[in-house]
Amino acid sequence: MGTYDIERYLNVRSAYGASFGPDGERLSFLMDTTGVSQVWSLEEPRSWPEQRTFYDERVTFASWSPERPELVFGMDEGGNERAQLYRLEADTGEIENLTATPDAKHRWGGWSHDGDRFAFASNRRDEAVFDIYVQGRDAIGDEAELVHEGDGWLSLSGWSPDDSQLLVSQAYSNFDQDLSVLDLETGELEHLTPHEGDVRYQSASWAPDGEGIYLVTDEGHADTLYLAYLDIASGEIETVVADEEWNVDGIALDDETGRFVYSKNVEGYTELTVGEFDAAEPTAFETFPEPDLPGGVAGGVSFAPDAERFAISTTGDTVNANVFVVDVESGEAERWTSAPTAGIPRETFDESELVHVESFDGLEVPGFLTLPAEDEASETETGEGVPVIVDIHGGPESQRRPSFSSVKQYFLDRGYAYFEPNVRGSAGYGADYAALDDVEKRMDSVADIEACVEWLQGHEAVDPDRIVAKGGSYGGFMVLAAMTEYPDLWAAGIDIVGIANFVTFLENTGDWRRELREAEYGSLAEDREFLEEISPINNVERIAAPLFVLHGENDPRVPVGEAEQIAKQAKAQGVPVHKLLFEDEGHGFSKLENRIEAYSAIADFLDEHV
Repeated sequence: MGTYDIERYLNVRSAYGASFGPDGERLSFLMDTTGVSQVWSLEEPRSWPEQRTFYDERVTFASWSPERPELVFGMDEGGNERAQLYRLEADTGEIENLTATPDAKHRWGGWSHDGDRFAFASNRRDEAVFDIYVQGRDAIGDEAELVHEGDGWLSLSGWSPDDSQLLVSQAYSNFDQDLSVLDLETGELEHLTPHEGDVRYQSASWAPDGEGIYLVTDEGHADTLYLAYLDIASGEIETVVADEEWNVDGIALDDETGRFVYSKNVEGYTELTVGEFDAAEPTAFETFPEPDLPGGVAGGVSFAPDAERFAISTTGDTVNANVFVVDVESGEAERWTSAPTAGIPRETFDESELVHVESFDGLEVPGFLTLPAEDEASETETGEGVPVIVDIHGGPESQRRPSFSSVKQYFLDRGYAYFEPNVRGSAGYGADYAALDDVEKRMDSVADIEACVEWLQGHEAVDPDRIVAKGGSYGGFMVLAAMTEYPDLWAAGIDIVGIANFVTFLENTGDWRRELREAEYGSLAEDREFLEEISPINNVERIAAPLFVLHGENDPRVPVGEAEQIAKQAKAQGVPVHKLLFEDEGHGFSKLENRIEAYSAIADFLDEHV
């Protein structure tokens, strides 16, 4: 068995979500030392951090005021995703619930530059749509001002440099958005991005003069996202940086100096560019040395007030997440946080290999294969290789990247190999690749899983009879679909908060997200017959391998009924079924004690059946 138990691995900590205080000396960040993410702060690199919040629920973000020693943070209850916004007074530790509307979701929209107000989007008025609110820093609850009534999924991208306008994004699907500018004095909403078809307008930031917007987009039928400048007066979009093969994922911009960090996603690995825009020519810029950061996956940039430095989180296969502070002009990076590895030597973590698998139609499917160290593998060898966990991401427009996973390292320590495919439909490989699983092409992505398993079966290190399907959310659907479509491939399956029935899922998911999900999966009105056809619940009799189903009872995205129906019907078919529900969790497991219980049970399940 492994050297360390799952509790030890789940105590490997992560530090991320940094924000500089208004004095440029204090840095806040999120860290899960207590078992759930809380707000911590530091004033010097690697010094002893001060814990700022003390809740049993996870904190989702924290953002310092630009002018005062106070910050706003977000927190939901029991994983219900109905986040409330709280203000923390740094000097006194006093905390106040600013939104105080527990039945509604609140999506942070940023501080005004003078720190007197903040903005957010919320579905208070109608659960199915998001409106825009502005609230004084001292106001509470209903004292927030409704400044725009929305008719869909609205979010905010920040205040204009003079605080007179807000940049508003509306999402119709993950691959189709619009940008508008809301004038706070007149209430007028100016549409900036008229278009036909699906076009992405993402990661939008105000230019320092307030006359334009920097963003990433695929306007003009580009396959990948490119960095662009949108002139508000003319509506014209000019290319700043483009790459025909890889996405420019996003940009972080200081709207006073024009200094920026943008990232490219190159087969899952982050490539950073640091620079400063020319005030006279918005598409021209100079660059500074690229910071030397460990890990290979980085994000979450926060500039210091003078923009001489920025904070960024970085992670990798063998590198747990920590916050580094980078000098803009020199590129020198210094680690500020000390998220520990629970006493597990870092050199014992195993690194993945990027591989490509040819699917049924010749498509190359990328994935990350991690093999256990030889001494770990020898403990499980039967003469025919090691067992493999095929861990399928959710989304489906997501991407598995080479970032740290304590769960993955635990199973590697127990002698399992780990394979993480990015099947068709995944993000990161262009719009065409991402569209290859839309609606009627859904099951082609499941066929990619078959191709990956057949490739694994031919790998000299793998036992072809001990391959496990594991996935969460949409990845849970992929597990169930793979077990019904290709039942002979699997030794076991692990479905975490997964979709068993697309019809009941779409009927019961949160009102605010139904339209977005129908854009991806198909609509109840137009595609019900097809949705029923591909739903694993309607092919449950084909499941042959033992199944473990886990879910949070407060899940607002994939209701717990999905777990209950697949577990009940699979068991009725004679399949060995384990079911584990958590009454204080939602779409995933955020609390340490629940994660320990869940993954201990999964390990026992695999010991029994694999």
